[in-house]
Amino acid sequence: MELDDISPQSQKLSKAEKKLRQKQMKARYTLLRHEGIECVSYPTKSLVIANGGLGNGVSRYQLHSVVEECGLVETLLMPPNKPYSFVQYGRTADSKQAYDVLNGKELILENSSQKVVLYFNFVEKVPWEDMTPPVLPPGLRVIEELVSADEEKELLESINWTEDEVVPHAQKSLKHRKVKHFGYEFRYDNNNVDRDQPLPGGLPDFCNTILAKCLKMGYINEKPDQLTINQYEPGQGIPPHIDTHSAFEDEIISLSLGAEIVMDFKHPDGRTAAVMLPQRSLLVMSGESRYLWTHGITPRKFDVVQASEGEKIGSITADIRNLTLNKRGKRVSFTFRKVKRNPCCCSYPSICDSQHKEMAPSFHNSDKDASMLEQKYVHEVYEDIAIHFSNTRHSPWPQVVEFLKGLPHGAVVADIGCGNGKYLGICKDLYM
Repeated sequence: MELDDISPQSQKLSKAEKKLRQKQMKARYTLLRHEGIECVSYPTKSLVIANGGLGNGVSRYQLHSVVEECGLVETLLMPPNKPYSFVQYGRTADSKQAYDVLNGKELILENSSQKVVLYFNFVEKVPWEDMTPPVLPPGLRVIEELVSADEEKELLESINWTEDEVVPHAQKSLKHRKVKHFGYEFRYDNNNVDRDQPLPGGLPDFCNTILAKCLKMGYINEKPDQLTINQYEPGQGIPPHIDTHSAFEDEIISLSLGAEIVMDFKHPDGRTAAVMLPQRSLLVMSGESRYLWTHGITPRKFDVVQASEGEKIGSITADIRNLTLNKRGKRVSFTFRKVKRNPCCCSYPSICDSQHKEMAPSFHNSDKDASMLEQKYVHEVYEDIAIHFSNTRHSPWPQVVEFLKGLPHGAVVADIGCGNGKYLGICKDLYM
């Protein structure tokens, strides 16, 4: 049955209905153009929900409570970092009701005053159903409950963030993030240390029990001599990076206290893995995961996590039928490293600063060379940072919202370079 048969052309649409139809068709076009998702014009059991995704800040619980109003939901798929979801009903009649009743529905996001407008379209195939779960980077391990809750409390109370440091640069604030260094100061400008300027006092005594346990369990082979303690407020993060090869030995370990977090890893070939680091867990990076994959924390206030209890470790995209949003808490990390005294001779010479020397860039005169440079250093860079860029630009600017709300009813707005389209749906009476 065609949708035209469901809503006969002879039935006169109101102005609001016409506008809703236009928004719905625009959502169909956007999904096809940017995501390759093809919508169909006849009822099926499955619907794609534009603006109803984890990437928009919509949680699984909130979306499920909306779609279940129209019937039995067999599956709700919420791909990570995407602004859409898929719902499959047990009956086509139920999906048809959702299409008719829920199109244009406004949602006020949890823990926020921001609104999103949902647009539903039928689909025959759900492309995410056959997604292969990503594997963890080789050499990466996450050990749960390395310390007890009492030990965690004792460690957190041992940090004096307010004391006056005798040593210059031993305590810094990076974009309002508190940082303390022991043994050697970790330089964030080059991910390195100055071996000739050790900090007096070495590592604090309250770390001895942790390190003894890590040595005994074989998580590290040598006792570290450098420690960086970071305090992350919700919404703070660290850019993707690889700790300089020549600066530190193979194993780098990091203890997460106070709250859980999702850390993002990326291989040079584009493979990614979002890894859950539970509260009181130890992250161990060695081999390929330490030398080849970048690691970072996206600055945001919510993480995409497994919804089921007991599935808090490993890759969080293992089952997109079981993903939701998790509000971040204040987290403190203890990152231990062993300063390296000799050049690095790892198995990754192309990105090793000890084995690979960067050539100074040369200028090219031909259009072909210029085009290749643009492709490599502009297009590929923007493609590489797209997800991180989108995740860190989810909140509309108040001044822009005020401007949009001040426009007359029915005004046409062209949002040039709109990015992830965060202003779409702010004002329903505008044509954007």
